[in-house]
Amino acid sequence: MAISSYDQMVNVLKMESQAITRVIDFLDKDNCKRLEELFLELVKDKGQLVFCGVGKSGLVGEKLASTFSSLGLPSIFLHPTEALHGDLGRVTASDGIVFISKSGNTSEILKLLPFIPVKKQRRVALVGNTTAEIAKVSDIVFDCSVEKEACINDLAPTTSSSVAIAMGDAMAVVFESLVGLSKEGFARNHPGGLLGKSLLMKVEDLMQARLECPILKKEDSLKDAILEMTNKPVGACAILEGNTLKGIIVEGDIRRSIVKSDNALSMHLKDVMTENPVIVSSQTLALDALSLMESNGKQIYVLPVVDKGEFKGFIRMHDLLKEGFSNR
Repeated sequence: MAISSYDQMVNVLKMESQAITRVIDFLDKDNCKRLEELFLELVKDKGQLVFCGVGKSGLVGEKLASTFSSLGLPSIFLHPTEALHGDLGRVTASDGIVFISKSGNTSEILKLLPFIPVKKQRRVALVGNTTAEIAKVSDIVFDCSVEKEACINDLAPTTSSSVAIAMGDAMAVVFESLVGLSKEGFARNHPGGLLGKSLLMKVEDLMQARLECPILKKEDSLKDAILEMTNKPVGACAILEGNTLKGIIVEGDIRRSIVKSDNALSMHLKDVMTENPVIVSSQTLALDALSLMESNGKQIYVLPVVDKGEFKGFIRMHDLLKEGFSNR
């Protein structure tokens, strides 16, 4: 009777998780200590971490190079065949190199070994055979062996590639811990993603600058505000005395005033404006500004930006949502 797709997937996930758990017993504290020393040397020498492998191991190397780069250690993937045809120039004696090989005897890597400018003390091997040649020429060797591939025919790299990725991820977290990488440090390498934006982007990066904003005085009329807000449709008008913010007018204030009075258009803004509005500084994180807009029981759609008592502009909820920010 054929196994169901559900049972097949369960079996594969169990096999791969058990394989990862299995290699914990092979971890060597001395290897881990030497790995720390290698990372510190790379940071001191401004060296990069090079990953080298073929086939699925190569793809694992590409992923791990990307992971380390995101954590602040410059890393590249080096295909051994391309390295023999010029790409070896990307590698220097200041670098470290990680070889990834299930057999531990990948022929393309063996051909490259005599030309690698990286000394043995800076070589790491993620191998399925710790007695093979690649392990012998490396100082730091992590056993990534598996009893069986999850593949039905025990051929396609499945379990073995999962173990190699997990081991590489463990190495990456060691580096992250060693250098004390903060969320802000991580975000600097991810400026385009929402995480990076949340930790780095400030109000000043999204606000409507003062020159783009409607600005009037307390003695001006509601009609003046309507004209100014039509000319500069930011959603609010700043009422200033010099450079100091005295209040704001939003579109809702205009509608309510017109409903209440037949002479609303001639009313002075001092009688309509909201005094002491909620404000935010230009250096506030954009995500914190959004939280402020949503934290007062009712949503605030426009916040005046004030630095040291001086009006700088407006930040709008529309601009924050457009950039992808959300508290939900």
